[in-house]
Amino acid sequence: QVQLVESGGGLVQAGGSLRLSCSASGSTGSIWKQGWYRQAPGNKREFVATITRGDSTIYADSVKGRFLISRDSAKNTVFLQMNSLKPEDTAVFYCHCRTYDSREYWGQGTQVTVSS
Repeated sequence: QVQLVESGGGLVQAGGSLRLSCSASGSTGSIWKQGWYRQAPGNKREFVATITRGDSTIYADSVKGRFLISRDSAKNTVFLQMNSLKPEDTAVFYCHCRTYDSREYWGQGTQVTVSS
């Protein structure tokens, strides 16, 4: 079992920045990749970014060049630095991980609101 806890959401003006954190606990050695999804009201949950244990990263086209995912392996924590935020980035951001045996875990979500 893996537990994920997000922090760092909040309210920011358009053009501003926020940094989200996701701390993993439990069977962290089983994690293959960890990252972020988001869900805006009335929309499906969508992929944002992910980073593997080998530090390979993938980003959604909508956030490329604005968001940066990184990790601190010693602290089992993944970060999402979000710059140049837009009102359309407003959503609940969920931390997600997939283990080597294909199990998936989700955090409880953190709200990000970008005002225009």
